[in-house]
Amino acid sequence: MHGVVMTCEVKDSDERLAIWFKRWGKPIRSWLRNRAAIPPSDIDDLAQEVFLRLLRYSDKTVVDNPQGYLYRIAANVANEWRERARVRKPHDDSWLEELQIESDAEPQNALARTGASAHVQAAIDRLPPRQREVLLLHVNDGLTYKRIAAQRNLTYRVVLRDLTTAYSTLRMQLRLEDL
Repeated sequence: MHGVVMTCEVKDSDERLAIWFKRWGKPIRSWLRNRAAIPPSDIDDLAQEVFLRLLRYSDKTVVDNPQGYLYRIAANVANEWRERARVRKPHDDSWLEELQIESDAEPQNALARTGASAHVQAAIDRLPPRQREVLLLHVNDGLTYKRIAAQRNLTYRVVLRDLTTAYSTLRMQLRLEDL
């Protein structure tokens, strides 16, 4: 009799596992892929681990919210996987310095910077004199709007308007494809 009860419990557990797997197997895989940042090669294994952990729990455990219960197990499985992966493959960043190349050392970057600088300077030179002067005081000298206004005997609003107009004009003249 005791063996029969055990067989029924296992059968009930297997049924519950099969039903839950059908209902939440795909959403759990999707959650692992999207929110837990698990590589695609490990998704199916970890999703299977979520459902295998259900077999460890007694059938007498009452679960009011099976979906929440499964997602909590999935979060635990994902956290344990990350911890194992981090310990298994420690990263040493000392070799990254060898891969870095100074941008000044690359001729195409120096050429591109020179061309872009010339293009920007030409656009600045086309600005009206007061806009150009206010812009250069703000950008090159780091002066605030109020300091520029006091230094040039202008109002704060005039400085604000000139800078806004200068930036707008430069944006229109310096299109992304031109740089």
